[in-house]
Amino acid sequence: MADILKINEKDNVVVALKDLDKGQPIFVNDQEIELLEDVKRGHKIAITRIKGNENVVKYGYPIGHATTDIPVGAHVHTHNTKTNLDGVQDYAYQPKLAENPFKNEHLTFKGFKRKNGEVGIRNELWIVPTVGCVNGVAETIIKRFEKEVGDISPFEAILVLRHNYGCSQLGDDHVNTRSILQDAVHHPNAGGVLVLGLGCENNDLYEFEESLGEFDPNRVKFLVSQEVSNEIEEGVKLLKEIYEAAKEDRREEVPLSELKIGLKCGGSDGLSGITANPLLGRLSDFLVAQGGTTVLTEVPEMFGAETILMERAHDEAIFSKTVDLINEFKQYFIKNNQPIYENPSPGNKAGGITTLEDKSLGCTQKAGTSVVMDVLKYGERLKTKGLNLLSSPGNDLVASSALAAAGCQLVLFTTGRGTPFGTFVPTMKVSSNTAIFEAKPHWIDYNAGVLLEESPDVVLKDFIQYVIRVASGEQVNNEKNDFRELAIFKTGVTL
Repeated sequence: MADILKINEKDNVVVALKDLDKGQPIFVNDQEIELLEDVKRGHKIAITRIKGNENVVKYGYPIGHATTDIPVGAHVHTHNTKTNLDGVQDYAYQPKLAENPFKNEHLTFKGFKRKNGEVGIRNELWIVPTVGCVNGVAETIIKRFEKEVGDISPFEAILVLRHNYGCSQLGDDHVNTRSILQDAVHHPNAGGVLVLGLGCENNDLYEFEESLGEFDPNRVKFLVSQEVSNEIEEGVKLLKEIYEAAKEDRREEVPLSELKIGLKCGGSDGLSGITANPLLGRLSDFLVAQGGTTVLTEVPEMFGAETILMERAHDEAIFSKTVDLINEFKQYFIKNNQPIYENPSPGNKAGGITTLEDKSLGCTQKAGTSVVMDVLKYGERLKTKGLNLLSSPGNDLVASSALAAAGCQLVLFTTGRGTPFGTFVPTMKVSSNTAIFEAKPHWIDYNAGVLLEESPDVVLKDFIQYVIRVASGEQVNNEKNDFRELAIFKTGVTL
């Protein structure tokens, strides 16, 4: 393995691919550079003298400016580099659309066809509480149901989409909670859903049902706990009715065009933008070429790289929606008297990410080079195939839940630091380095660190086949560990 990597010819820094020692020589083209200090894996090294206030360039773009003169061979990080970003901006539509490098290979996976034409990659039975007060009731209903039924097949799992909300919420918070829960009811990974209410919450179950839209009454049932004498018995009875309706469910071959995948990163490091995120970007382009759908979210982690996405907008209307996506999220920070660019996190910095531009330029690589076909508000479901952008914060649980709620059957989650969680759909962890893959094999599902040594085409082909296997039923670690979370975005007052 090489010691360092220069990502773009315009760069004035290189990235250490392993821990390097002070005094150790590195070679950039024909230039020998002696390291002036120890440099950890994923961190940056100056390969030219960078004067104070001069831009630090990585990925071919400025990631900030030097706060002091930085000599050749010096460590470039938060102690001598600062972001260039500041405030809400105006943008002009300057399209730069690229041709997709992949062709349709007419691949398939084995999924569950739903009555409304959608396809699930899992066949699960869910209880969706309208309010957090009945989470415990839902768990008890499941235990009783499993005991009485025994073999739950063709359902592959039964779970409660636990959350803490549904009451004492106002305005956007109330709307967000209802929208995300209704999205979950419509999700194709659920072969059946029991919507369970208490009876006095402001997320009223009857209003919830009335505004839900079309649904299959054989697969979606409703229960208000306060209106029955024994909510456990009634809940078990309704689950049995759903179970009877689902007995003939079977996987069948469906085209890859039916796959909808969420793109997410968390606990990133200096290699995320070199290995794992570009791998997801190529997977995204490949899936789009098959007629499928991918979704990029984490709006604060687009700041500093947003113009790259805006240049790829399908038309001026999508460009305008992308501008609104960015500026509305900046206004959210401003409204709450918080700095817009208070990022990256301590873990990101320890892994070698210096500024938000550094993080964003790596983060947005998960979207590949495809045209942006639509932009979704938080809680909206997918309507357009191809690459979509989705409004959500960078928080791992909230963003992953938003991707699932939008209709993604699978979330691909890159990480350089490692994380065990998963949302209520399969959440595949892709490591940026081999060390975390080897240290946490019960967390990490796929090692993109091999890209430092293996052909990108070979790795992509292997990764595509793995994604197809997972879409066809192979479990990922968050499913094996039963780590399943639903987190809803909260912005306002709780009564």
